[in-house]
Amino acid sequence: MSYAKDQSKNPPPQNWADRLLRRFSRIAYGLAVLLMYALASTALGLALAPALWMWSQIRDWSLHLPGPLPWIVSGFALAISFFVFGLVLLVVVPLYNWILPTRVKPFKGGYYTLHALPWFLHNGLFYLVRFTFLPFVTLTPFGVWFLKAMGMKIGRHAFINTEFISDPQLISIGDDAALGGSVRIFAHYGGGGNLVIAPVSVGHRATLGLACCVMGDVVIGDDAIILPESVLLPGSRVGAGETWGGVPARRIEREEMDRIKAEIRGMAETLG
Repeated sequence: MSYAKDQSKNPPPQNWADRLLRRFSRIAYGLAVLLMYALASTALGLALAPALWMWSQIRDWSLHLPGPLPWIVSGFALAISFFVFGLVLLVVVPLYNWILPTRVKPFKGGYYTLHALPWFLHNGLFYLVRFTFLPFVTLTPFGVWFLKAMGMKIGRHAFINTEFISDPQLISIGDDAALGGSVRIFAHYGGGGNLVIAPVSVGHRATLGLACCVMGDVVIGDDAIILPESVLLPGSRVGAGETWGGVPARRIEREEMDRIKAEIRGMAETLG
């Protein structure tokens, strides 16, 4: 059954804690947010500690230098400390993700259930890096390592030129696949008070064009092409070698694609 169907019914409560959470959903949600803030503070603190130590050591050494040199050296020290913080955070967050109950599983139902808690924690931790340091290591081995450490399955020589990712545990990228700049890919969607968590699979040698959007419950076959700015809605199944484009994305036959290319070439020749 597709995850896009029958979202309105929650699965039965797992236990007494799940029943209590559903009964006092708003209070439970507030407590979960406070817990996330507390965890984030400890993770950020651990990553900041070596950066602050390095900055203080270099700053103290530079105080005896003549003229403006102490300020210049302190500036360099701050810049270096930022990267130390970021690289340490790349290690701290996956450790938290491994220790805490963040094993995300496919789910359809309400937001305020124990089923959704691992998803909430997993993404909360991931966003600590996504919104602070991930843009600085995208397209580097550090970025790929971090995504894999967070549970994302990445094939050999895959090209990932985006940090706009959510739910990495449920995303699979094939060998030699290419995700263009600002591609948005996430393994969930919601609406009407319901949450659906469903995996995303990108096949070998598939190409996702600039700034396209891939939602949960999407499968993209080997050698497929998703055109720039397209939106793949939940339940989309892109066959091997197919080209899809548009909002919402649909299959574009080879003859139509050839005609579009011919029109583009004609416009370029006219302007030239």
